[in-house]
Amino acid sequence: MSVADNKRSFSDFFSRHVGPSQQEVSAMLTEVGFGSLEQFIEEALPATIRADKELSLQDFPKPLEEYEALAWMKQIAEKNTVKRSLIGMGYSDCITPAVIQRNVLENPGWYTQYTPYQPEISQGRLEALLNYQTLVTDLTGLEVANSSLLDEGTAVAEAMALAFAVAKKNRLSARKIFLSSSCHPQTIEVVETRAKPLEIEVVVGKPGEISYGEEFFGAVVQYPGTEGEVVDYSEFFKEVHANKGLAIVACDLLSLMLLKSPGELGADIAVGNSQRFGVPFGFGGPHAAFFATRSEHQRLIPGRIVGVSKDRSGAPALRLALQTREQHIRRERATSNICTAQVLLAVMAGMYAVYHGPKRLKALAERVAGYAAAVGGALAASGYALSHDEYFDTITIEADDKLDSIIGELKKSAFNFRYYNDGRVGISFDEVTSDREIEEILELFSTPLRSEDAGSAIPAELLRKDEVLTHPVFSSYQSETEFLRYVRKLEGRDLSLGYSMIPLGSCTMKLNATTEMLPVSWPEFAKIHPFAPAEQYAGYRELFSALEQSLAEITGFDAVSLQPNAGSQGEYSGLLVIREFYRGNGEESRDICLIPKSAHGTNPASAVMAGMKVVVVDCDDQGNIDLKDLESKVSQHKDKLAALMVTYPSTHGVYEEAIKDICKLIHDNGGQVYMDGANLNALVGVVRPADLGADVSHINLHKTFCIPHGGGGPGVGPIAVGAHLAPYLPNHRGADVGHEKGISAVSAAPWGSALILPISMSYIAMMGADGLTEATEVAVLSANYIAKRLKDHYPILYTRENGFIAHECILDTRSFKKTAGIEVEDIAKRLMDYGFHAPTVSFPVAGTIMVEPTESESKAEIDRFCDAMIAIREEIAAIEDGKIDKEINPLKLAPHTAGDLVSEWERDYSKEAAFFPTPFVRENKFWPSVGRIDSSYGDKNLICSCLPIEEYES
Repeated sequence: MSVADNKRSFSDFFSRHVGPSQQEVSAMLTEVGFGSLEQFIEEALPATIRADKELSLQDFPKPLEEYEALAWMKQIAEKNTVKRSLIGMGYSDCITPAVIQRNVLENPGWYTQYTPYQPEISQGRLEALLNYQTLVTDLTGLEVANSSLLDEGTAVAEAMALAFAVAKKNRLSARKIFLSSSCHPQTIEVVETRAKPLEIEVVVGKPGEISYGEEFFGAVVQYPGTEGEVVDYSEFFKEVHANKGLAIVACDLLSLMLLKSPGELGADIAVGNSQRFGVPFGFGGPHAAFFATRSEHQRLIPGRIVGVSKDRSGAPALRLALQTREQHIRRERATSNICTAQVLLAVMAGMYAVYHGPKRLKALAERVAGYAAAVGGALAASGYALSHDEYFDTITIEADDKLDSIIGELKKSAFNFRYYNDGRVGISFDEVTSDREIEEILELFSTPLRSEDAGSAIPAELLRKDEVLTHPVFSSYQSETEFLRYVRKLEGRDLSLGYSMIPLGSCTMKLNATTEMLPVSWPEFAKIHPFAPAEQYAGYRELFSALEQSLAEITGFDAVSLQPNAGSQGEYSGLLVIREFYRGNGEESRDICLIPKSAHGTNPASAVMAGMKVVVVDCDDQGNIDLKDLESKVSQHKDKLAALMVTYPSTHGVYEEAIKDICKLIHDNGGQVYMDGANLNALVGVVRPADLGADVSHINLHKTFCIPHGGGGPGVGPIAVGAHLAPYLPNHRGADVGHEKGISAVSAAPWGSALILPISMSYIAMMGADGLTEATEVAVLSANYIAKRLKDHYPILYTRENGFIAHECILDTRSFKKTAGIEVEDIAKRLMDYGFHAPTVSFPVAGTIMVEPTESESKAEIDRFCDAMIAIREEIAAIEDGKIDKEINPLKLAPHTAGDLVSEWERDYSKEAAFFPTPFVRENKFWPSVGRIDSSYGDKNLICSCLPIEEYES
């Protein structure tokens, strides 16, 4: 079937999104032995799983052209009301420097990169993240920071988990965590959600007003507090430590340019949100949270850490350190299920610090504090009572008759203030605040501005004395010329989709179309505070409704929650919904979660976090769930069975034919089926998870629905559920999300990372039902085409009985270690010389590589990749035949750098073979900026912040 002459309805966008032309589709079909796409799909997919009706999208009977989609999205955006939000609560308006907006946020060279698991071709992003970590460690006064988490609320929850793990490690029986009432309300709610299934008791109060003892394993305070107060917590932290607990500070990065650091106060962990460093509100996200701690806890820190190591020549080189994929390795023993982070946003925040430098950042902090002091002083002089006399950027006005009389006018003004249930009003100042603005604010209170009110309301004893951001990177690029060149230099060290395909199995690195990305920068979406009044985000509500309905139709489920802001959060949320369903039915004892050995490593980690006990189910020799073992485990645990977590198609890249029988077995024994949606792009339009028997599924919008990976984040992981689970979807105290019986919040913002949802909605609207279906079919065809071309060179590890696979294939490279001394890592590094990022390495089977082409890649690009893999196999054969040395060969010494090109050459293979193995590479060379990195050296000598080069070398 050709794209042009079939009966389906396609937009112009479809032909741009789907990479293979009609001639290329025909050629691939011929290669795999079929005359049409329909015939191929009938053979590739088991008949028992096919949807019994064609996909139909009610809102898009005909797909939109690109200009139509932008016009439609603009109409939605204009239904939002952009008012000046001074609400605070951890979110501050800011100015994204235009050079960062254009050259990072809107630049596919930055947003289409993959997680830096292949560090030799990720040095630019790794350096940008190292800058971010240095920013965090400098300002928090702690030794180790990670390269971002999802949001402030979940970062505090991760800090609680670390403190709990330390207590258990020290054999302490404490099961209480203290949260100061000064914490942001959304943080308290998220922590309560996370604590409940772990049977941790959350005690909320004021330090000094509760009896803190050894029953607590830690305490959390907000610094400055949610009402603005600045408090010296050093004595309280001594009390925490005396009772063997950890002191946790949720803090504001900009305030730490002026305030004593959490480390100096005695904190063990500092977390927060870097949003005000150049990242817009976005109605709640995505934003990069930060997490810093003392070095003794570095091996428990959640998420990813960028560390300094060295390459083959001994030169400094960066890579992900320590437990980079901790949840995949430790599975149910992992302390966190975090997989996706917020790399793109962390890069933006770090670049914001590089752009401004310490002097301008301090001046900005002083200006913000000055405006707060000026308004606070003027209001106090006019008879308004402030809740706190010492503050940084936020004032809270006490309720009285005078304030009550003007609240109506305040709500009608051009400003959004924070309105408390007890009648108080909060005002938070930020980078955008101006002289004219504070005059307008004071006019609302009929209060004049007085010159004597200028200054700062920060107590002198809490002023910071040490210098911060002293590394040269923060003072070398203050002109735009130099800054732009720095950004472009780092971009040039990273391989992105802008250069070549990234054929990662399970990760779906597909086109992120420019049309989809444009609305992310529109102020009507970007400038909305997550806790703005409901009447101001009517456009967002319309967007949410359209996306939820589309996802429900695609999956066959009845309801969708968009709140989870990562795939790992979606897993966790789905299991919590199941748990709450059983509690609602009086079946609290159901807590066994069956998980196949082939599952993503986040699955068992999520199950444990949701309070479930993991029971592992074996797989058979074909990579499918072992039905006999499953039946045995179900029989053994039927009275306590809560769920089966299953990925479909399987993590092994196969459509398991017994999936309906598997789901029925679980249901017959009182359990629920959780379907991991990581591979949904092999189902859209042809198979509906709900029809297979699933009860809940998360959906990776950063995979199937085109949100960019951004170098390792952002991601979004909505969950779709059946009608019986719909009442239990995540709620949020900060907004009416429509699930009153639901679980409490799993993300800090009511709709998670709302700013990037227009990307997925635009994709769906422009593809239409027929386009989405064809994309799935072409993705499956492309994967089978690769398998057919490579099967005589590399064994295909798992297939169905008829020899077909789903959307990805696993190439078995394990035998090469015995025959040639070649490891799978050697193949991954050699691919860099051919201009490709490696496929997924050693997952789900150690020593193998998993390849996924997606529908976006043309046959020409797929052939270039296959040609590279075949050429590498020939190089391995030369080693096997003794023609090339087992140690001095193109694979063992890959990747080859420009430095190698000009060095003395004493190898058995030529420079031509090393650097330009194909004609395409000669014309389009991507140069890895460093040689093979020594990861074990970096783990033994952990450095995770910027140091002068001489210290790296020493």
